[in-house]
Amino acid sequence: MVPVTARLSQKFYETFGEDVTNELVDWFNTVDATYRVDLRELSDLQYARFEAKLEQRLAELKSDLVKWMFAFWAPTALAVAALLFRR
Repeated sequence: MVPVTARLSQKFYETFGEDVTNELVDWFNTVDATYRVDLRELSDLQYARFEAKLEQRLAELKSDLVKWMFAFWAPTALAVAALLFRR
C-alpha cells in the first residue's frame, strides 16, 4: 500500500512559512504512518483469532462427523455380518 503524503494549500505556506508548514506536513505523515501500522497489527491479530476459532470449530465438526459415521455404519456392518454368518 502506497502511503498518501499530506499536502497543504499554497495559502497555508504563505501564512505560516515553509518551515512550519513542512514540519506540520511531516507530523501529519508520521501520525498517519503510525495509525496504519497500528491498524495493520490489530487486523492481523483479529485475523489470527478468527483463524484459530475456525480451526477449532472445524476440528469439532470433524469429530462429530466421525461419531455419526460410526453410529450409522456400525449397526449396518453388524447386520451385514449377521446375514453372512447366518447361512
